[in-house]
Amino acid sequence: MRLATWNVNSVKARLPRLLEWLPQARPDVLCVQETKVAADAFPAAEVGELGYTVAHHGEGRWNGVALLSRVGLDDVRRGFDGDPGWAGEPGGSDEAAEALFDEPRREARAVSAVCGGVRVWSVYVPNGRTPESAHYGYKLTWLEALRVALAADLAAGPPVAVCGDFNVAPADSDVFDPAAFVGATHVTKPERDALAALRDTGLADIVPKPMKGPNPFTYWDYRAGMFHQDKGMRIDLVYASPSIADAVTSAYIDREARKGKGPSDHAPVVIDFNV
Repeated sequence: MRLATWNVNSVKARLPRLLEWLPQARPDVLCVQETKVAADAFPAAEVGELGYTVAHHGEGRWNGVALLSRVGLDDVRRGFDGDPGWAGEPGGSDEAAEALFDEPRREARAVSAVCGGVRVWSVYVPNGRTPESAHYGYKLTWLEALRVALAADLAAGPPVAVCGDFNVAPADSDVFDPAAFVGATHVTKPERDALAALRDTGLADIVPKPMKGPNPFTYWDYRAGMFHQDKGMRIDLVYASPSIADAVTSAYIDREARKGKGPSDHAPVVIDFNV
């Protein structure tokens, strides 16, 4: 099976690139993040012409996750039990957010299904904004709730692969310069501890190889030539059951998909394994 994950940073903006990439890379399952379209607005017909069925969990201009599969989509779940939700504005400041919702609302950040005998999750972990932000606390709470949900899946069902934009770099080697991130999110000990807790459920971190250079980065900011200087981060991850991790034959970062006109700021991660 070929499993891939890609934060496309708007499926509408990236649709021509997605439709070009799918027949080139030929994943059996693609996990997509930041679709940024409503629940019924994913371009399912277009990807359907390439042989993929779609399970999408969307909410409009923010967030959004999807699974594209040509090996089945069974027992689709949008969201998960225990999701704490967020009461604030999805893309705004915490201060502006306080009065937006009376109760936390579950955002479109997780979708899962059984694809070819594997329970595949596509996740988009909250950003956290700053360590002082209420959104940072939400991020940690969300990751703990995800850990509980994954532990239940691992105990009850088929092999599990959870893929997506985790908005956390697991180690200092996963950022271009640890000193540049001091005081910022994505690298703090509580965030990394939350990832370690996910792995402690029995999941393995499948580290892909870069197509060029020594760094396994998957994200580069659009600003200041960060991509061309390879000043990036590894935040797009694939965590998988041992039966999958032990059967991996190839794992790479498709850096070419980050090039050219109008790319996402993330590159796809592609994993091959024997089912």
